[in-house]
Amino acid sequence: MAETAPRDYVFVMTYGRSGSTLLMGILNSIPGWLLRGENRHAMRHLYEFHRSGLVERARVDAARASQPTHPWFGIEAFPEDVSLAHIRALAEATLLRPEPGTRVTGYKEIRWYDEDLPDYLDFLRQVFPGARFVLNTRRLEDVAASNYWTHKDDPLGRVRRIEERMLSAAEALGESVFRVHYDDYVADPTVLRGLFDWLGEELDLAAVESVLATPHSRRGRHRG
Repeated sequence: MAETAPRDYVFVMTYGRSGSTLLMGILNSIPGWLLRGENRHAMRHLYEFHRSGLVERARVDAARASQPTHPWFGIEAFPEDVSLAHIRALAEATLLRPEPGTRVTGYKEIRWYDEDLPDYLDFLRQVFPGARFVLNTRRLEDVAASNYWTHKDDPLGRVRRIEERMLSAAEALGESVFRVHYDDYVADPTVLRGLFDWLGEELDLAAVESVLATPHSRRGRHRG
């Protein structure tokens, strides 16, 4: 497996219609940054693959499973480190596709609602060493009123539960997570200075304001 140049990883955690496409644009205005958009939780499939290997490895009797007559022959030697390395290589080659000069890569996703979210976040941090997370929220009443949510049962309650789950899971991330609020940085882009300081990047207000002036998301300005 070919070696790749060291780089940092940042992921945007949020829910639909939180302004995350706009936030992705802001972060991509930083020189050397390349965050991709949503992938419909594709990494969850790799998480399930990896977890299955670990669960079955722990379940079998290693001495017996190492014999070719055993129905689970070979699973006792499932290589955790090799699995993580190849998952990272696959994700970089297919989902992230960093370009020459990319210093920071990752993606934004709106599907962080599974009950095992803390375990999934731990998996992402194993796959992407040093990964950090930007947790983006928005006024929930505005989110729930969008056409993305209105056809669902109890849209406000649903969005509130998702936000609470994300916030709860984020507590275990410690300094690896930073929370921003859409309504705050759209009203006053200078509030992003804390985020940029946390990222170790210079806040270019002109670049950010240029992004803010550009429509994001196919459903309209600042809706993604």
